[in-house]
Amino acid sequence: MVTIRPDKISSIIRKHIEQYNNEVQVVNIGTALYVGNGISRIHGLDKVMVGELVEFVDDIVGIALNLESDNVGAVLMSDDLMIQEGSSVRAIGKIAQIPVSDAYLGK
Repeated sequence: MVTIRPDKISSIIRKHIEQYNNEVQVVNIGTALYVGNGISRIHGLDKVMVGELVEFVDDIVGIALNLESDNVGAVLMSDDLMIQEGSSVRAIGKIAQIPVSDAYLGK
């Protein structure tokens, strides 16, 4: 016969509760409605900003430029053959930028 020891069970439960990682990661995800000619129309990216980088499948990156009430227009930075309508799109949270130094002054 197996004996159940409540103190042993409660110590195991306490240990698991203490080790529980309660970090929550909020991700802004949308769906590609249209893909073609180097652009994409995306539905569901409610919190995206103008110029923010968006990531499609296979690490294809785009830049959100046209913010409308029901969709977002993004310019794709590579070939759009791998992206299909209905695929998921994730807002990265970074604005597109390039490094600039004094060498670029006046150009």
